[in-house]
Amino acid sequence: MSDTTHSRSSHEAVLPDDVTDPLLWRTAYDVATAHEPDETGHCPSLLCGGQAAPCDTLVDARRAMRLARGGAAAERRTPSRDASAPARNRRREAA
Repeated sequence: MSDTTHSRSSHEAVLPDDVTDPLLWRTAYDVATAHEPDETGHCPSLLCGGQAAPCDTLVDARRAMRLARGGAAAERRTPSRDASAPARNRRREAA
């Protein structure tokens, strides 16, 4: 049977005190580490094809790390970009 134990950078990282979801934080940390920009400012991951940094995956990983630290409340307070908002504003103006 092969050894499937992998050393991940998140195993060595110090978990912040305010983390409410350690598994999400550690997974997002590993993804963010793999997508950190190189010295030319591009994502080194083959999945991103040399995209300029920050790649979408890095942005999502950082967001997941915030959410794992109880950032869900802050995310809810941020005004959403609801596509129907302009229609509601037009109805108010017409009234």
